[in-house]
Amino acid sequence: MTSRNYYVYILASRLKVLYVGVTNDLKRRLPQHRSNSDRGFVARYNVDRLVWFGDTDDVVSAIEIEKQIKGWRRARKVELIEADNPEGSDLSLEWGLPGRSFVSDSG
Repeated sequence: MTSRNYYVYILASRLKVLYVGVTNDLKRRLPQHRSNSDRGFVARYNVDRLVWFGDTDDVVSAIEIEKQIKGWRRARKVELIEADNPEGSDLSLEWGLPGRSFVSDSG
């Protein structure tokens, strides 16, 4: 039996709206979000930059982590992102997926 990875991820918009999700195929899921085909939160707020992700081989753990992060205040989510990705770059650019750099508004 082969092991499967499950990803908990955080997307951000230019206006720094955050979205937390879980998937078993991050490279497939990101283009789905970016196509705005879901017509939900991600499409409404144009949340399309992958700024943080983690993985596990246990789906139950992934769902628990997603719920835990969703329950955090915004400041704690930002701390998590900044610990691994201080510039808030779109991490999917490293995979060659369509995306944009997250430009921080420092002013």
